[in-house]
Amino acid sequence: MLAKRIIPCLDVDHGRVMKGVNFVNLKDVGDPTQIAAAYQKQGADELVFLDITATNEGRKAIVETIEAVASQVFMPLTVGGGIHSVADMQNLLKAGADKTAVNSAAVNNPELITQGAKKFGSQCVVLAIDAKWNPEANQYNVYVNGGRKKTDLDAIKWAKQGVARGAGELLVTSMDKDGTKSGFDIKLYQELTKAVNVPIIASGGAGNIQDFTDVFLAANVDGALAASVFHFGELTIADVKSQLSQNGVIVR
Repeated sequence: MLAKRIIPCLDVDHGRVMKGVNFVNLKDVGDPTQIAAAYQKQGADELVFLDITATNEGRKAIVETIEAVASQVFMPLTVGGGIHSVADMQNLLKAGADKTAVNSAAVNNPELITQGAKKFGSQCVVLAIDAKWNPEANQYNVYVNGGRKKTDLDAIKWAKQGVARGAGELLVTSMDKDGTKSGFDIKLYQELTKAVNVPIIASGGAGNIQDFTDVFLAANVDGALAASVFHFGELTIADVKSQLSQNGVIVR
């Protein structure tokens, strides 16, 4: 078993870290550069930086902010938001990102995944999926534009298509669980780990240390991402790793 990754996430809106519940009611948490530096000290395995309003506002990600964050961290940095082309990916990689996460643009143009993987390698292309359970259709629907727009895409089928096109990793957020602190959506990640053979990062719902143990043991994901519990000091990364280790989960 590979060591599991604990990954804090910076949801950034116009240069400030924000956090909400179910993708709404966002609150200002602070400066991304300072928060990134704090997570570097805490021993985070990776950092995810998502410009959460870039796509909806039709703009590119804020390169200056990404450069400032990259200067503070020596762990892998994944950046998403406002990526519409291979050139956009290249600009973010030049700014200090190790991986680029595509979501809305990939749904609109799946060929972007293929082109990015071909130019930079699959390890640089993360397919980000915002998924919400649809009881009528009995499936998880994919949402785009920062969770504002529902599509008819089945999230599990879309994950398989994205991996077939060259995505080297999946970052999958449960919109039902986002910010609720009620635990990860185990069922979603169990379905995903059966469907694809690339690393999966679970996002949405972390509320306590046990939630991390549960998602790693029950769903066998490769990484667990959280924001609120780390931003507000409810948990530290060291605490989470210590508990995971005690529960037989291999961590770095």
